[in-house]
Amino acid sequence: MVGIIVSCEHASRRVPAAYRRIFSGHEDLLSSHRGYDAGSLVFARRLAAILGAPLISGQSTRLLVDLNRSIGHPGFFSELTRTLPPMKGKKIISRYYYPYRHAVESAISKMIRRDGRVVHISVHSFTPILNGKSRNADIGLLYDPKRPGERGLARRWKQRLGSQLPLRVRCNYPYRGTADGFTTYLRTRFRDGLYSGIEIEINQRLLPLPRDLAAIAADTLSGSV
Repeated sequence: MVGIIVSCEHASRRVPAAYRRIFSGHEDLLSSHRGYDAGSLVFARRLAAILGAPLISGQSTRLLVDLNRSIGHPGFFSELTRTLPPMKGKKIISRYYYPYRHAVESAISKMIRRDGRVVHISVHSFTPILNGKSRNADIGLLYDPKRPGERGLARRWKQRLGSQLPLRVRCNYPYRGTADGFTTYLRTRFRDGLYSGIEIEINQRLLPLPRDLAAIAADTLSGSV
C-alpha cells in the first residue's frame, strides 16, 4: 500500500494577535507572495479531499517564521522578525515552527508503519514574475534526482499531467528540488522507498484556479504512485 499526505506550509497570511503590532503598516507585504502562497490552500484542500488524504497546513504568515526553511537559513525569519530579542525568536520557533514540523513528520512516521510507503505532496505557488523575469512554467514538480523512487514518481506524474492539461509542466522549476525546504529535511529522516516528497508549485497567473485542476492532479498522481 501507499499512503498519501498533503501539506501546505505557506497557506496563510494571518498574523497572530501577539505580533500584530510588529506587522502594523505592512499589509501590502502580507498580501504579497512574500506573505503567503496565494491559492495554495484552496488547491491543497481540494487535492487532499479528492485523494482522501490528511492535510496539514500552516496557520500564520511566513513572514513570522518560514515553515519551509531550516533554522539558520537567511529566510527563516523575515526582516520584521529577525531583529526581535533572542527569547522572542525562540518563542516563535517553539510555538509555531516546531509544532507544525513535528505534526507532519509524526503523521508520515505513522503512515509508513501502517502502509509501508508514503508520498508527501507539499503544495506551493509562485509569482509569475520575480525580479523582473517571467517564469516560463505553469506547474513545477520539485524532487531529488538522486532518489530513484522519487525521481520516477515525479517524472511519471509530469508526463501524465502534461498529457491532460494545456499547461507547461516542468521538473525542478522554478526552484531546485534539493534546495533548503521541508521535503529536503524529511529526506534525511526517511529513506527512499519509504518516503517520496514532491513539492508541487503552481503559477499564480492561473488564479483563480480552475476547479478541475485538483481533480486532474489527484487522478494523475494516483496513476503515478
